[in-house]
Amino acid sequence: MVDCKAVLANRLLRDFRRRDLLKGIGAGAAMAVAGGLIKPAPAQAQEGGHIKLAWVDHVDTLDPHFTAFLGAVRVHNNIYNGLLKIDYDGERVSFVPDLAESWEIVDDKIHVFKLREGVVFHDGTPFDAEVVKWNVERVAYGEPASPHAWKYKELDRIEVVGPYEIRLVFKKPYAFLPVAFTGSTGRAGTMVSPAAVDKYGKDFGRNPVGTGPFRFVSWRENDSIVLEKNPDYFEAGLPKLDGATIYLMGEASSAIAAIMSGQVDGLSDSPVQFVEQLKAAPNLKVHGEIEGNYVFVAMNCAKPPFDDINLRKAVAYCLDREAIIRQAFFGQGIPAYTPISPPMSDFYDKDIASSGRGQRFDLAKAKEFRAKAKVQDVIEPTFMVTEDGTYGTRLAQTVLPMLAEIGINAKIELIERAAWVSRRNAGDFELFEANWWADLDPDETIFPEWHSQGAWNFNKWSNPRFDELVEQAQVVLDPVQRKALYDEACDILMDEAPIGLVSHMPVFKIFNQKVQGFQYAPADSLDLHTVSLA
Repeated sequence: MVDCKAVLANRLLRDFRRRDLLKGIGAGAAMAVAGGLIKPAPAQAQEGGHIKLAWVDHVDTLDPHFTAFLGAVRVHNNIYNGLLKIDYDGERVSFVPDLAESWEIVDDKIHVFKLREGVVFHDGTPFDAEVVKWNVERVAYGEPASPHAWKYKELDRIEVVGPYEIRLVFKKPYAFLPVAFTGSTGRAGTMVSPAAVDKYGKDFGRNPVGTGPFRFVSWRENDSIVLEKNPDYFEAGLPKLDGATIYLMGEASSAIAAIMSGQVDGLSDSPVQFVEQLKAAPNLKVHGEIEGNYVFVAMNCAKPPFDDINLRKAVAYCLDREAIIRQAFFGQGIPAYTPISPPMSDFYDKDIASSGRGQRFDLAKAKEFRAKAKVQDVIEPTFMVTEDGTYGTRLAQTVLPMLAEIGINAKIELIERAAWVSRRNAGDFELFEANWWADLDPDETIFPEWHSQGAWNFNKWSNPRFDELVEQAQVVLDPVQRKALYDEACDILMDEAPIGLVSHMPVFKIFNQKVQGFQYAPADSLDLHTVSLA
């Protein structure tokens, strides 16, 4: 999925005056210069306290069944639970029971979940099997239609076996189920209160009710979201905090000043250009690894000049990934050879750099394919970039000289985000830069994007063998067999080059040293379940 970091109003926190933020920038810079010379005293974790967080990402709705923004998902993860949750041991991502007490795969089409007993929503209504059935059917068949309904397209029926037991029966084996049922990250499996949805109707997204460690208190537009401790949370001893205030700042430089000066305790994400400065500040901890994502340059396969496979292959070979990462991403990231990224533990090839598979920089080959292209004259396409404040402009400016090496003199067209999305969706482009973000399974990272009938195949690329392979991979449960199918599918995708693949990126979460117990997972989440303040 694409996380749209919208450019909101350039405002400051209501709690902080401008002079305080400017003072904070100076303090942060001083600490960065000092480096490791200033060491904070060891902190002791304690119960209670109210954490203050700066959010630079757009939050569209707190109804997880309808959101399209990862900035919202990070909030959801603290209000709601799913039947499953992510478990990360530092090397592998896996999926384990959460609101489910156990999960049994009876056969390749039938899944039985036994649920936790005694769990209640924040409004006091009980969580049980009927609630799970209602939630699944809301996503799968509800009106208005959920954008996550596709995750249940192979669902045949859901049966209530007992008060705390459900059976899901699929028409075909369903390999993506673990991700779909993983809380807010999967969204389709997030459990919301039916009573609250009935009470608030279309306004439920501004009055969310879940079973999570924190209850919703308030949302002030373009200002803040306040959460408080759920005293009835089912995980013993959690949460440790009394509450959280999420300041919707939008403006990254203001958020960076606030976290460096200690006026907020955490930051939801950091643009890559600030990361080294943040790492150098002795009052901060920076969490972040390569996550489930990929950055790319997209080409329109439906019209000239990039309907020409030789021209597309020339573009794919001319991109110097290492140089792009250094110049556009300030050294943050690793070259991407296929869309399959490191957190997809069973499917990522750790030796892919030396395998010969996938896309890679080779200017001689780029020129060979350029010599085979239909158009031999200099081509002057438009490179569409959104002015959303992320790295798009830097990426385009870095790539343009590389394209010029093969006779493509692209011109940057900078447009606002809504127009960018509209034109991308309508196929009104020649080149654009983009990314797919927070993916934990190959199905979500290549099927909707590159299947000929995929909902997000904006490039209009089509290959029958690729379609066949990714369709097979959806109904094969054995990871080894699925990997073989995805390897072949990715080889086709990379060879025909509807995109020039660039990199997999780290995603950063920043905390003050007094914040203890944060459990990082490579899913662009910011869970406060186990967090405490020293």
